Amino acid sequence: MRFKSFLFLFAVLLALTSCVSTKQMSYLQDYGEEVDSIVQIQRLRNPYRIQVGDLLSIRVKALDQNIVGMFNPIGSENPNATTEEAVYFDGFTVDEHGNIRVPTMGEMNVLGFTEKEVREKIEKKLLEEYFREEANIFVTVKLAGIRYTTLGEISQGSQVVYKEQLTIMEAIANAGGISDYGDREKVQIIRQYPHGEEVHTIDVTDLDALNSPYYYIQPNDMIVVNPLPRKALGLGTSGLEVFRTVISLITLATSIYFLTTR
Repeated sequence: MRFKSFLFLFAVLLALTSCVSTKQMSYLQDYGEEVDSIVQIQRLRNPYRIQVGDLLSIRVKALDQNIVGMFNPIGSENPNATTEEAVYFDGFTVDEHGNIRVPTMGEMNVLGFTEKEVREKIEKKLLEEYFREEANIFVTVKLAGIRYTTLGEISQGSQVVYKEQLTIMEAIANAGGISDYGDREKVQIIRQYPHGEEVHTIDVTDLDALNSPYYYIQPNDMIVVNPLPRKALGLGTSGLEVFRTVISLITLATSIYFLTTR
């Protein structure tokens, strides 16, 4: 009788502690009392600063496009190419010293600069050394998309998104979402800095994640979603799955008990 009571108590405790709650599986929850309250979000995003290994697309335009042709390395076959593959062959890669090599202009240091600052730097040099104001030159500088990598309890691989900015929620959605076994409360973002890599954590179940400094993804970010302890135990995520597992364990334990007591 004690053995049966112990098995029953064990089954109840296992079921209560093994299910993945709705709170752990839902995104951007409002933990306040007012469910319909207005959430004020500060959309403050520091501009991205170029790092070693980044790939830049630089285009120079003018009233007479022929006079700026030498500054545009992308071939005439596809002058408006913007894909990562095209930019890989005809764009500008930031070397280990933080420099890019621009036709005629030579090496230019761009490490730590924003896209806007690089554009202004190129425009200034062109106007000082090659053109007059009347040429009406127009320079565009863009990163070759936002590349990020996902690992863990999420579709694994690398993706490139051609947008000016990308949020962690969009990145997760593009990867197919986090599995039922993924830990949404401690999503890790491994981010590159000039001094090395740092690991940051964001809770995507909390609405306050919208105000996190890591809500926006940066190029070369790695998003890691670790599994919940339930996966290691193999008990399932829903109540039905846990119930089936518990029944199997009870049946096995009962069989062993009767076999060893005979």
